[in-house]
Amino acid sequence: MMNKPLSGGLVHELPADLEQALRKNPTALAAWESNTVKARNEWICWTVTVKQEKTRQAHVKRACSDLANGKRRPCCWVGCIHRTDKPVSPWAQKVLIDKQPRI
Repeated sequence: MMNKPLSGGLVHELPADLEQALRKNPTALAAWESNTVKARNEWICWTVTVKQEKTRQAHVKRACSDLANGKRRPCCWVGCIHRTDKPVSPWAQKVLIDKQPRI
């Protein structure tokens, strides 16, 4: 079953590093596939929106561990700010969006 594609998120595609980690942990993989598309999207967003590679690796590892231990969503995460089907909360707008450097 290694070739069967894994489910992605609502907005985000499943990144290769997270997919590889999930495939190595059958319990986390089962939890991933049984999770909702919005919950999977939050795990992906939480993993990919960090700035440092070291932090990303830690998030991938923790995502698999947390999923294997029964968590359905990332702890203390405000949710994906990339979704267009819901408004961004005032807190997320102020802290996560307005403080980002402008390109």
